Amino acid sequence: MKQHLIRYLLGLVLLLVLLGHSARFYQIPLIARLDAIIYDTKVVLSMPQKVDERIVILDIDEKSLAEIGRWPWGRDKLAAMVNNLFDKYHVAVLGFDAVFAERDDTSGLLSLESLAHRQLKESAAFQSALSELRPQLDFDAQFAASLKGRKVALGYFMSSEDQNALGLLPPPVLPAGTFNGRRIEFHSYTGFGANLEQLQQSAPSGGFFNMVPDGDGSTRRVPMLVEYKGAYYESLSLAMMRLLLGDPKVVPGFPTKAGGKEYTAMEWIDLPFDSGSPLRIPVDESVSSLVPFRGYQGSFRYIPAADVIAGRTKVEELQNKIVILGTTAAGLKDLRVTPVGNIYPGVEVHANLLAGMLDNVIKFRPSYVMGADVVIMLLAGGVMVFLLPLLSAARASVASVIVLLFLLSVNFAFWQVSNLVLPLANSLTLVFLLYAINMSWGYFVESRSKRQFTELFGQYVPPELVDEMAKNPEGYSMEGRKAELTVLFSDVRGFTTISEGLEPDQLATLMNEYLGAMTEVVRDNRGTLDKYIGDAIMAFWGAPVQDADHAKHAVLTALEMQKALLELNKTLVQRGWPDLKIGVGVNTGQMTVGDMGSPVRKAYTVMGDAVNLGSRLESITKQYGVGIIVGEETREILKTEFVFRELDRVKVKGKDEAVGIYEPLGLDGEPSKAELDELKQWSQFLRTYRAQDWDMAEVALVNLARANPRYLYEEVYAKRIAHYRKEPPGAGWDGSWKFDTK
Repeated sequence: MKQHLIRYLLGLVLLLVLLGHSARFYQIPLIARLDAIIYDTKVVLSMPQKVDERIVILDIDEKSLAEIGRWPWGRDKLAAMVNNLFDKYHVAVLGFDAVFAERDDTSGLLSLESLAHRQLKESAAFQSALSELRPQLDFDAQFAASLKGRKVALGYFMSSEDQNALGLLPPPVLPAGTFNGRRIEFHSYTGFGANLEQLQQSAPSGGFFNMVPDGDGSTRRVPMLVEYKGAYYESLSLAMMRLLLGDPKVVPGFPTKAGGKEYTAMEWIDLPFDSGSPLRIPVDESVSSLVPFRGYQGSFRYIPAADVIAGRTKVEELQNKIVILGTTAAGLKDLRVTPVGNIYPGVEVHANLLAGMLDNVIKFRPSYVMGADVVIMLLAGGVMVFLLPLLSAARASVASVIVLLFLLSVNFAFWQVSNLVLPLANSLTLVFLLYAINMSWGYFVESRSKRQFTELFGQYVPPELVDEMAKNPEGYSMEGRKAELTVLFSDVRGFTTISEGLEPDQLATLMNEYLGAMTEVVRDNRGTLDKYIGDAIMAFWGAPVQDADHAKHAVLTALEMQKALLELNKTLVQRGWPDLKIGVGVNTGQMTVGDMGSPVRKAYTVMGDAVNLGSRLESITKQYGVGIIVGEETREILKTEFVFRELDRVKVKGKDEAVGIYEPLGLDGEPSKAELDELKQWSQFLRTYRAQDWDMAEVALVNLARANPRYLYEEVYAKRIAHYRKEPPGAGWDGSWKFDTK
């Protein structure tokens, strides 16, 4: 835990910074932009991309402009178009994504009326003729007449640049004071550009066609209601939907808390009608609806307006359809940037909203998604902050991918199943940054620690132990300390003679191969290589990495060194070189371990009586003709795991206390029955020897030598018996033999 404290703190700081964005204490522009990109991507991936036959766009396209003339057209032609749409084609509802704010003077009526009021004011004939002609020349009146009694919603725009009021607004759908006491972020305007009073009074409805782009200029949502002088006006799409449903009232929707109290934030608009439950339109904090794009441009049928005016369109193409008059002509500039195209007709945005209302698939982003984002951030961030520092790079990568897939799956599931828009960029940013921090820390900081450990311990300790140490660098030190460890010494027998018989380069090759093979065995058994002393090797177990089985690993190393030597000797003999024999001494006990030496040169090593005894044990292996001797403490620790032959009790040079010495025969169960029988005979011999029954001991020794004449220690004991017959050791003898040389 302690070694990961800095990473925990960095992760928590990052989490807190991003939580501030989620909680909207402040906004991080880059994350907001990334969220917009993710939103656009989800829109593109999930849109059906099928043409909606219920809605038709009556297009003021290049063909219609070429046939009828430049826009705006005479109102007589528009009147003819409206009459055709309702009388011939029987459309369900008509909306105008256009505004008619000025009188139509294309008929010359205005000029004639000017003459009637001035130059020809006294001409009765002119006045009479003008009265007869006025109905034919008053195109605005014709257009207004075509709107009466029909489901038509005129379009207009709201303005915040000035306080000009042009034309007549339709009645507000909600009066001033409706939302007193509630904090709702309506788009508020100070002016408008609406239709001629004559036209608006004739039309049953009207709606604004304003679209409010996001900060990046892309249109993703459209206000459903806006505020002007305290009253609230509806959008064109909402006005058309209300006409389609029979003009139901607009009912603001507020979620309720426990206990029946309402939240102050409006989250939907209900349109109640007789044939079923209310049509619910989700809105956000600004009472805007996200546009449910069906696909790229062309997701609705386009019919040239000129064809409808001329009556060339088939009836079935328009019958019972929702029709919106709009333009795709580039010169009229009703083109928008949207998630599905950078040049997208504004009229098709309204069509998408209408289709989304009909299908109840408008995505919603209520105010409580802020809380959901905070909770998700806390869960994902908390897991990653405290989990990643504990994992290896590979496992940290897998964990990060799992968290990432979980976040993506949950987010997309809410999008598809519940039409709920949850923020995603912030949590993805958190995952990527936490992963990057931990990987960078591992690469730059932990790699440096590992390099430092490798420099300190790499020449002594196996690489896998260096890796283990690097995970917790604070737990290891070069400082001297006292500990129970196991030390091993090995030495080549007759090395001087061998070296005299070889050329220098041959001797170097021999020693490199020998030391390489023995060192590999030490490292395979988690040993710390202390030093080479000519042909001798010194190693120990239990430091710097703690090893509860230090004695076992040392004895296994001694046995495997003897086996490895047999394989090496086969190669040496093939070269014509002498084979090697080694003696190995192993001892366990309290030792001082650490970085010791002089300012000129230091080494990580062990010191103490137990170390000296291990060296003495290696030296006396040649006295007994065995390959390995272990001390009494080592044997005591491992007596249930290994089979040992007790060789003797000795007082090595420099110590007055006798210690038992043992030869390991292998792990329990490895020695054969014959070897175990021989071991029993040997134990019987030692009992008679230590009882000073020289005759019985000599007989037992002869029997052992006859059965297995290869052991030198039998010859050693034969000489000792002969010595003690002449000079008995006395009654207080403990059975030990004292060595006066190293």
